[in-house]
Amino acid sequence: MPNQAQPSSRLAQLLHERILILDGAMGTMIQRYRLEEADYRGERFQDWPSDLKGNNDLLVLTKPGVIREIHEQYLEAGADILETNTFNGNRLSQADYGLQDYAAEIDTAAALLARDCADRYTALNPAKPRFVAGVLGPTSKTASISPEVNDPGARNTHFDELVTIYAEATRALIAGRVDAILIETIFDTLNAKAAAFAVDQVFEEDGLVLPVMISGTITDASGRTLSGQTVEAFYNSLRHVRPLSIGLNCALGPDALRPHVEDMARVAEFCTSFHPNAGLPNEMGEYDMTPDQMAAHIAEWVDSGFVNIVGGCCGSTPAHIRAIAAAVAGKPPRQPREHDHRLRLSGLEAFNA
Repeated sequence: MPNQAQPSSRLAQLLHERILILDGAMGTMIQRYRLEEADYRGERFQDWPSDLKGNNDLLVLTKPGVIREIHEQYLEAGADILETNTFNGNRLSQADYGLQDYAAEIDTAAALLARDCADRYTALNPAKPRFVAGVLGPTSKTASISPEVNDPGARNTHFDELVTIYAEATRALIAGRVDAILIETIFDTLNAKAAAFAVDQVFEEDGLVLPVMISGTITDASGRTLSGQTVEAFYNSLRHVRPLSIGLNCALGPDALRPHVEDMARVAEFCTSFHPNAGLPNEMGEYDMTPDQMAAHIAEWVDSGFVNIVGGCCGSTPAHIRAIAAAVAGKPPRQPREHDHRLRLSGLEAFNA
């Protein structure tokens, strides 16, 4: 797909000119529509034998107008990069609904929908091009952690299986003309390594290259991923991918995430990306951090020289993205750290020689 080289290189160029804005949460926005089981089923899946409510990825087939409206609201708010609605667009996650054979169709439909929205807004203002990041989520399984308390060696997926499902998803996203592949919400680095391997394999076999973005998740105040790595160990584990950007998203609000943002900005030889939650969920499962509060935290990150791409994760809305875009407008992007040629290894901790 040679037509993708130009927008992808433009994305890389813009990262060195200004801070780019990623969109916000999809799930939060879908909840506002108060969709019921029938909405998720549509006509096509009205007789499906299992419940489908909650399968937000399926909405690109059964309620595409809802997803289009959400994309457009984020574009109106100032987002430069749209994420495809494919967080669970893989065979492992769709198997929870018995829809594993529809995963590739979901991915391509989601990518084409986001592509159309982005292209229409680019046409309205060519000076502000919009891009599409094809999302590869973490799946509903982990290759590093046992699901059985009494059997630490047990696994419910493995590297080769993950490579296969991620390769299928990657090809489906590419068929939908995405500008980049975003491996996000990484809680298990082995899952992410399988995704990165699959993406690289697809590029080699299909004769194309797109930028790859990587975003991990710090699960709590310990500053580690669920599989136990510190930020720097996580970075060391994936720097060989040479991503367009690497960063963190989800789990924490911008206040709690701040020290980990600083850690990533300190070590990363690539551009950084961060999209935190709008605080932590309250007892009702809702997020209380206001757009202005969230924007103030992120503005401080920018002033500290930590950020190239920023957006929102769980609880964030177009209002949050609009406030963030206004808060960082005109501020210079972070300059990636120079490569120092040290040997960088990792287990749970980083080891640099």
